[in-house]
Amino acid sequence: MSLAFQALLAISPIFLAMLLLIGFKVSARITMPIVFLLTAFIGLFYWDLSFLQIVASSIKGLFITFDILYIIFGAILLLNVLKYSGALSSIRYNFTTISSDRRVQIIMIAWLFGSLLEGAAGFGTPAAIVAPLLLALGFPALASIVVGLMAQSTAVTFGAIGTPILVGVSGGISESIISGPEKLIFLQEVTSYASILHAIVGTLIPSFMVVITVWFFGDKKDRRKAFTILPFAIFSGMAFTIPYMITAIIIGPELPSIVGAFIGLAIVNIAIKYKFLLPKDTWDFPEKSLWSKSWSGELEVKTEEIAGSSMNIIKAWMPYVFVVILLIISRQQSLGIGTFLKSVKFEWANILGTAITASTSPLYLPGTILILAVLLTFFIQKMSFSNIKLAVKESFKVSLLAGLVLGFTVPLVQIYINSGLNTQGISSMPMALAEWTSSKLGSIWPMFAPVIGATGAFIAGSNTVSNLMFSEFQYNIATQLNLPNSFIVALQAVGAAAGNMIAIHNIVAASATVGMIGKEGVILRKTVIPTLYYLLITGLLGLLIAYLL
Repeated sequence: MSLAFQALLAISPIFLAMLLLIGFKVSARITMPIVFLLTAFIGLFYWDLSFLQIVASSIKGLFITFDILYIIFGAILLLNVLKYSGALSSIRYNFTTISSDRRVQIIMIAWLFGSLLEGAAGFGTPAAIVAPLLLALGFPALASIVVGLMAQSTAVTFGAIGTPILVGVSGGISESIISGPEKLIFLQEVTSYASILHAIVGTLIPSFMVVITVWFFGDKKDRRKAFTILPFAIFSGMAFTIPYMITAIIIGPELPSIVGAFIGLAIVNIAIKYKFLLPKDTWDFPEKSLWSKSWSGELEVKTEEIAGSSMNIIKAWMPYVFVVILLIISRQQSLGIGTFLKSVKFEWANILGTAITASTSPLYLPGTILILAVLLTFFIQKMSFSNIKLAVKESFKVSLLAGLVLGFTVPLVQIYINSGLNTQGISSMPMALAEWTSSKLGSIWPMFAPVIGATGAFIAGSNTVSNLMFSEFQYNIATQLNLPNSFIVALQAVGAAAGNMIAIHNIVAASATVGMIGKEGVILRKTVIPTLYYLLITGLLGLLIAYLL
């Protein structure tokens, strides 16, 4: 089987998914089972995987599906509990006192708070928390998801306390190639390069958030307001990316997203208070009666019908503050708390006699922390058991819908990744696609290195997994082209971060939190715009820096 034919087969599940979701607007509930069957067929008959390997990969996928659903359930449950306690009414009122301008709310909640969540937790947490919070503030469900997914971009490379670098890049390059002190230096170089690229490209992401929201969800006569806010949006971008870049260069990959978000929130709050760079106009969505049906989902948060805005704002925000603090503490390896939480582990080693192992550490997942926040809310906001019961019932129903899609999406990803365990000795499907691409591009590879990273994230829904799959491949390509290895791997890491905005299971997970299951293609058509921008500019910078600077 030639490399070209391997690449053609490898890309066919991706192409089919995009065709059905975007081209024919088929829901993910129908699309993903079809794509799963195609992937399994290719794995069985062209990659010579055994039937047991297909089943074992699917079982591992179901383990990961549980992890994702646990996070989704926790995020929706916290939202519903805050709805019934009256805290969401207070939070909504508080944001209107800071600024009633929806453009400013997007920047504060999605860009800065979302980046903080990404830095602390990663793994799709920002969109899962930000999207329902925006929904509660009166945003259309579709706009909430699109903006929430865009938050999973610049901060992602250093998400979950640096996991994509410390686990993804480090684990993706074998010790036989680079190890010991040299590897630590290499990882810091990757961190520095990636932060510089992100600082240049990511500064405009809040501008994209605002422009896309105003353009697609506002009155046509108000579209100019997408641009009057741009000076403030660019300033808000820099308020995050500059401290983010400095932290990455001086300290390392663990804290850039967290430090950048904290400093950004402080700076932007002060700027809002003194109306620095804020336009004289304001912007809001049209009246709800004028909204397109495609904007709304099955989940509605009518907080005004449940409680007034009388709750103390500190008490209202306390559950989210609690979530961020616990996420940061549990992800700091030096404290040992994360190690303890990981010790509670359920594992199925060598599934069905294969080399595939699946495991989950439920206490370490953000879902557990979100549920702890729910318990905190119950006590400090003095809730009744009947309201908790209603919140659990509503949350379980939404999570179940997501499970029907993710139950096919994540297993097909595992078949894709584990296809390297074949009897022919050929590369896995994603690696075959990358090898063929590199053989055709040669010296202009820096332009396309981020695309490979994004492809890995689109398939796996994870920057970390993309880096694990492709870091060594990118390292070897750099050696062949006589280019700085750390810079090419940094392009991979940045591209993988951008790919999170279009990763199918991230879209499904975020959709579930606002009741938008079935609208994945509509969402993908919006989030592909900032993704293409990110990959194009990063690729051009890659060429410029690699060959001119």
